[in-house]
Amino acid sequence: MNHFSKDRLTAVEAKEAAQRVAFGPVMFQAAQAMRKNGLLQVIRDAGKAGITIEEAASRSGLSHYGARVLMEAGLGMGAFLLNEDKYTITKMGFFLLSDPLTNVNMNFIDDVCYDGLASLEESIATGKPEGLKVFGEWNTIYEALSKLPPQVQKSWFEFDHYYSDGSFPLVLPMVFATGVKKIIDIGGNTGKWSISCAQYAPDIYVTIMDLPGQVSMAQAKIRELGLEDRITFHPVNILDENQQFPKGHDGIWMSQFLDCFSDSEITSILKRCYEAIDENGYVFILENFWDCQRFEGAAFSVQMTSLYFTALANGNSQMYDSKVFKKCIHDAGLCIEEQIDHIGEGGHTLLICRKA
Repeated sequence: MNHFSKDRLTAVEAKEAAQRVAFGPVMFQAAQAMRKNGLLQVIRDAGKAGITIEEAASRSGLSHYGARVLMEAGLGMGAFLLNEDKYTITKMGFFLLSDPLTNVNMNFIDDVCYDGLASLEESIATGKPEGLKVFGEWNTIYEALSKLPPQVQKSWFEFDHYYSDGSFPLVLPMVFATGVKKIIDIGGNTGKWSISCAQYAPDIYVTIMDLPGQVSMAQAKIRELGLEDRITFHPVNILDENQQFPKGHDGIWMSQFLDCFSDSEITSILKRCYEAIDENGYVFILENFWDCQRFEGAAFSVQMTSLYFTALANGNSQMYDSKVFKKCIHDAGLCIEEQIDHIGEGGHTLLICRKA
């Protein structure tokens, strides 16, 4: 990642960038307001001809004042251009309006993270997800998922699934090219990966391991699809080191799961993976590493997502630098047989691991 090896801004550019950080929350709220109240769409619909403040207010149903302050804010953030009193949308404004990745990220920050991130400083000091208190009293967000408000759940799962769903079809052939037939899906969540496996080939069997609340959410969908004979369940608190993983499987799968834990917890989980597989078994890890991204913007998104883990998820995990993660793998007695980067739009990396 050469993006982070030198300071490329002039002093003036750096000071301008600092102001964008200072007013970042204001810019975010303005963009989200224009997405929700239709102003972005109205200006997009005006096309190259552009639209005045008066016309935009009339078409969006906003007051003249409301349209004016938002459109002027949109100029500052780079969403609009202004020529002869006519506003037009920029490429960035178009992405704010229509790009699925941007919309998923914005809804996740708005509904899940925004209020809780106010407790980031406290979370850094205590090592606990102090921001989670905006939703209730839980130790981690994973215990809370099945009880969060519907809109918060929706935005959380859409964020989680957007990054994984696009990669699953790409990695399925990579995983099953190894010859595994019976795998454990640790952190199976709503069962999407397990269902994908069962639908990929008729001789594949999966055991979902997750917290009881998550397991119950997956069970309903799997019953609906008639896959109970191919997908079984093992409810467990993964952090309980006395809970050993079931044996008799030739592969263990973890997607966007280990980033939910601290370095020492990752090593502990991987050691139990080591014990659960035989000498010919595989451990498959799918993650977003910020240092393995092709684009600077992707690395930025991954780095910022780390602070959700700090303030709301559990207080001690993050989206990792791959070097930190690989040390955990090696400390657990595993070796990386193959690393495949840049999988899907989410920029996933697949690590195929064996016993060292």
